[in-house]
Amino acid sequence: MPLLDTPFAQLDLIRQPEQQNEPLQAFDAADEYLLNHLAEQNLPVETRVLVLNDSFGALAISLLGKVQVITSGDSFLAFQGLEKNLLRNGQAFDSLHGIPASEPLIGPFDRVLIRVPKTLALLEEQLIRLQGQLAPGAQVVAAAMVKHLPRAAGDLLERYIGPVQASLAVKKARLLIATPEAKAPAASPYPTRYRLDEPAIELLNHANVFCREGLDIGTRAFLPHLPKNLGSARVADLGCGNGVLAIASALQNPDAHYTLVDESFMAVQSAAENWRAALGERDVIVRAGDGLAGQEAQSLDVVLCNPPFHQQQVVGDFLAWRMFQQAREALVVGGALYIVGNRHLGYHSKLARLFRGVEQVAATPKFVILKARK
Repeated sequence: MPLLDTPFAQLDLIRQPEQQNEPLQAFDAADEYLLNHLAEQNLPVETRVLVLNDSFGALAISLLGKVQVITSGDSFLAFQGLEKNLLRNGQAFDSLHGIPASEPLIGPFDRVLIRVPKTLALLEEQLIRLQGQLAPGAQVVAAAMVKHLPRAAGDLLERYIGPVQASLAVKKARLLIATPEAKAPAASPYPTRYRLDEPAIELLNHANVFCREGLDIGTRAFLPHLPKNLGSARVADLGCGNGVLAIASALQNPDAHYTLVDESFMAVQSAAENWRAALGERDVIVRAGDGLAGQEAQSLDVVLCNPPFHQQQVVGDFLAWRMFQQAREALVVGGALYIVGNRHLGYHSKLARLFRGVEQVAATPKFVILKARK
């Protein structure tokens, strides 16, 4: 592996979801630092390298043919990027598959390259799952841009792997290099659970679920205003998280049919388990995906959504706007999208550009609940 200032110079890489005039690259200096660190070691081709939380396949594709690569993460969009970027760079579609973070890892691994995720609980769960999966002489290297690298990341590496050495910063990126040592097996603190009074349910939350310690305040504001008397309506919970909106709605609407979708595999795992706990064997579709991108046009009567305003560390309304567009395409004429959002995000004016009628269902000092009819 040659040492390069820009290891991605020869690759054509895109982010997911795609947008016109994309201002961001599908990689950053932390990815470059990881690859150059590995290149300095002149590893044999049979070396098994596990890549965790890759950015749209940038790391894994760069390593193809140089070492044996296994990649795992919790983002459907990242895996979609991996598949598209393989094809864009002349690699076979099936030359590398991602393992969802909800599934076990099978070692041994000689090297582990980690992009430090925004949710440190995900990092903790991934490190715990590495127990017993590291080969003798293995090395675990985590990377992040300095501004996104909390001290707790190093603490977790030291607790679950071994002594950690922090690198010098290069292009505002830093590596944390952990040397494995013998440790007593650690039990995972995940999934976590919390109870609601209304509806009276317990919710299970795997490590990367948003607000896994308790109900987020936006959803709390939304729950009393979910639509009732839906009959046999077809309802989607878009960005379902642990499934609480769909489950609460389903308990009020026993004849409605539900689809729950999220781009986090751990969220989908949580939602499926919570649905079964609350509703038994009632029919449901729960899937990881790029929102409603794969949903048949005019196949839904109602969409429920608590939209995100960030993708990893990138803040913006691009994902929310795209979800609104997907909802409009999937809804029948006369169908409705219900959302909750912070007042300052101005979702009312954005929805008015896509839907004929937008009304405020309810409001709190911080949030508004809106209904947009197609």
